[in-house]
Amino acid sequence: MTATPLRVGLIGYGLAGSVFHAPLIAATEGLTLDTVVTSNPERQQQARAEFPDVTLAAGSEELFDRADELDLVVIASPNRTHVPLASAALKAGLPVVVDKPVAGTAAEARGLAALAEERGLLLSVFQNRRWDNDFLTLRRLVTEGELGEVLRFESRFERWRPQPKGGWRESGDPEEIGGLLYDLGSHVVDQALVLFGPAAEVYAETDVRRPGAETDDDTFIALTHASGVRSHLYVSATTAQLGPRFRVLGSGAGYVKYGLDPQEAALREGLRPGPRWGQEPESLWGRIGAGESPLTGGGTAVPTLPGDYPAYYAAVARALSGDGPNPVTALEAAAALDVLEAARKSAAEKVTVTL
Repeated sequence: MTATPLRVGLIGYGLAGSVFHAPLIAATEGLTLDTVVTSNPERQQQARAEFPDVTLAAGSEELFDRADELDLVVIASPNRTHVPLASAALKAGLPVVVDKPVAGTAAEARGLAALAEERGLLLSVFQNRRWDNDFLTLRRLVTEGELGEVLRFESRFERWRPQPKGGWRESGDPEEIGGLLYDLGSHVVDQALVLFGPAAEVYAETDVRRPGAETDDDTFIALTHASGVRSHLYVSATTAQLGPRFRVLGSGAGYVKYGLDPQEAALREGLRPGPRWGQEPESLWGRIGAGESPLTGGGTAVPTLPGDYPAYYAAVARALSGDGPNPVTALEAAAALDVLEAARKSAAEKVTVTL
């Protein structure tokens, strides 16, 4: 780690910028939040209140004009801006972190990866849910063979939001790259690929369920991995009764886990990383076993590992200092986008897509 903190410029101070990126950057040894870019006066006031020493800029041009004063740009602006802003930052000579999805297509993601390689710069994608408490726990169980050979992976990221909230995330304009397939789908697909490797076949169903909704709000994706594992992935805003976050069935045992990782809720409440960060009560631990439902007492409780979103930016700081690898590459994100594009084609044409 360098003695002088690396200076970070953050573009965007909406949900992603203010709740996730700014607090995690500020909590990371070796990084300092130097500049926040937002043209919204209320968000400027919020950023100043939360980080009194930060420099405010109304547009990205102001940031790129000061490229020699910065060491990293983080892009937390709307999805449609990710590719142009990442390209501009790389061309200005700045390493980049981009919130997911890094792009609207796998081809665009690979184009950004090629540009970053050409310039010799870091390009990383903020796939924070690789550091969810339940995912870290499941990854350990799979790696250590606690389930035997995994046969089926069920992953649900479900919500009950019967009324659309509006905004670009729920826009039907294709240029906005909205909808749950690219929002929550980016997370569940990435997790499945990390756990079980490349997908060979993709089948999907996407629906627009809510009155007034413009884009998919209830989506199912089925993957057949090259390894033989089948992943069933659900993302929804219309789930009146939430299912288990994970249900993983192996040849020797299964693992079932309910509830979401607590880190997002903590960050929204203004809490910051510290002692006991990312931990959950024993009552929420998942269970491992065979032959009986965990809801009737079957299986054994598995202590959930603490969630660790701060690990992402710590890894970015090490990578920038030459002490470690890029924690999430753009090529990994492109592989997930291959799946999302195939899912969109599958749902539209009612076919199974071979990758």
